[in-house]
Amino acid sequence: MEPLGTGDPIRLGPYRVVGVLGEGGMGKVYLGQDPAGRPAAVKVLLPELAHDRHLAQRFLREAHTARAVSSSGVARVLDARSEGDRPWIATEFLSGPTLDHAVRRYGPFDAAGVRALAASLAATLRDVHAAGLVHRDLKPANIVLTADGPRVIDFGIARPEHGLTLTTTGQVPVTPGYGAPEQVLGQRVGPAADVFSLGAVLAYAATGRPAFEGTHVAAVQYEVVHGEPRLASVPAELGYLIAPCLAKEPARRPAPGEIAAAFAPPPGADRAWRTGPLAEDITRRAAEAARQTARTEPGPGPGAGPSRRRVLRTALAAGGVVAAAGGAGGAWWLLREEPGAEPLKVGLARGATPLPASAATSGKAPKPLWGPLKVAAQPVDGVVMTPLSLRDVVVFAAKEGGLAARLTYSGKEKWRLPDAAAAAGVLALPELGFVAADRYGALLAYEASTAKLEWSVPDAEVGRFLTVDEDTVYVVTQGGRLRAVDLVQQRIRWTVPLPAPAVRGAGPKAATLQGLLVVSGADGSLLTFTTTTGLAVWEVEGQSRSAIAPVMFKDTVLLGGRTLSARRIVGGDEVWRAEASEPVGQGAGGWGPPLLRNDTVLAVNGTSLTKLTTTGSPTPLGKATRGPLPHTPLVVEGGAVWAVEADGRGVGAYSLQNGTRLWTWAPEAKGPWALSGAGNRVYLVNAGTLTAMPTTP
Repeated sequence: MEPLGTGDPIRLGPYRVVGVLGEGGMGKVYLGQDPAGRPAAVKVLLPELAHDRHLAQRFLREAHTARAVSSSGVARVLDARSEGDRPWIATEFLSGPTLDHAVRRYGPFDAAGVRALAASLAATLRDVHAAGLVHRDLKPANIVLTADGPRVIDFGIARPEHGLTLTTTGQVPVTPGYGAPEQVLGQRVGPAADVFSLGAVLAYAATGRPAFEGTHVAAVQYEVVHGEPRLASVPAELGYLIAPCLAKEPARRPAPGEIAAAFAPPPGADRAWRTGPLAEDITRRAAEAARQTARTEPGPGPGAGPSRRRVLRTALAAGGVVAAAGGAGGAWWLLREEPGAEPLKVGLARGATPLPASAATSGKAPKPLWGPLKVAAQPVDGVVMTPLSLRDVVVFAAKEGGLAARLTYSGKEKWRLPDAAAAAGVLALPELGFVAADRYGALLAYEASTAKLEWSVPDAEVGRFLTVDEDTVYVVTQGGRLRAVDLVQQRIRWTVPLPAPAVRGAGPKAATLQGLLVVSGADGSLLTFTTTTGLAVWEVEGQSRSAIAPVMFKDTVLLGGRTLSARRIVGGDEVWRAEASEPVGQGAGGWGPPLLRNDTVLAVNGTSLTKLTTTGSPTPLGKATRGPLPHTPLVVEGGAVWAVEADGRGVGAYSLQNGTRLWTWAPEAKGPWALSGAGNRVYLVNAGTLTAMPTTP
């Protein structure tokens, strides 16, 4: 916050103005206090716009619109007037993060959390529509999570059901991926448009990803109008309820009352905003707001100029308090004061969405969401099972043997499978379940959240799981053969031999695409088979010293090792290669397993993390100082590349843009690691511990 300057009011109605929170495209937002000392966000139309009668009426209309809604689910408008030809609106502070920030910081909600969120928001929409209004801009950034539940903010473009709102440029305001098809097409908008937006919000809350995505705004809007929502990662018990909300035709969408009833959580179920890290966040923000406003000094008497105020530093970042001042001013966050810090002015242009600060801006490793928990198995022959995140759980090799699962948002144990053979690994199935094996080699398919056994193939003889596609699981048998198991028929499809050197030690790794299975053997050889019959097609010897997981895309397979090699999937002809900066050593040096992210290839190259185009043009990123980086598979989450540091001394995050080392998280233990990322979280297994890390500080 900044101190008041020339031209700033000292008082607006009953509110003593304490300082300037920021300035948006249409208004200036002040921190105010009422006679009882309660904080408020007071938004004033900019002087250069106040003479525009149309804009002034539109500005005040936001307050009148919000006031017309009788609901505990909307942010309260405390007052709205026009003084000295300058209209102002006073709104309440809402102590809590936006839904957008909460999902980015803490990950997707579990099924119970989504149900509670859906029921609450649907009830609010019912109240909004009962007032004859349509919100028109429901999105995660316009939902604030408080201790009392979700609150909808920003009625800046809400209008009566029969109206059509245009911006000053004549464009229909639509948030890409959340506005309904009829909004995108500029057609008349009714209550069903808010239902579509609600469906998109719930899909985001359940998965951490938008239901409609694209490389640019037009592509996203095309998907909204013509494409299908991406609901494959939504738990089945929620997907069938969310899908109708996203129907293209407004008439096919359910009414808010029907949604509230369908999503109603069980009696006594915990609400996500009342338990766990999110509840602690909300409590901390409320305490911070009280501390900041309590420390302001008494204001000057009537007629006095602006006094020198105690400067409270503000920023758009995690750790603050939302002031419900949508539309003309956006939302604002208060941070704790930093001694000696320069005052920082913060503002939002109209329509801008505040994003949480990323690890790239902090220079300090974020604190774990939970853990390290001493619950994971120790490495076996230097190998650690990679944790698998599915729905609301993360599955890992348990300390006591077998498999176990912990809740992604709290680390609390969800279930155990003590008889599972953890050494065989696990694979996610297309329908959000997973497959594991028992000590006898039976292939077992489970539902993820409950570990309910769905089906099995007793004679599969699973030794190690390799990979999976739409209808087949590929395994190495206990006898060292390559086997395909049909997921639909739940039976063995084919079995072929593998060379003994390819299956020694930790065994091979594999990937599949376009009807071909590429296997990287433990001896560094490459073997390719058809997925229909297991027929050997082509092979390459000496690619690496050990098995390195290949990556397949379009018509190409990428292979690490002595070189980073791109080969045609059909035929195996080499398209390009990148030489290693250092020779291959025992477990380090040379190229590590590549990772494909959009059209960018990432891989460890000796002591460097390297980014390449899909045509092989390299750009070195971060460089290790203590020797070659291990070949632990990389993870990309939250705009950063996560890689194990040299000698296994921690995990580092590097900027995807320029390779800058953002931070290193280094627990006491060192040694082999396993990493996986999902839902804006990264799960780490090291030295018998399991840790969940956020991707933002």
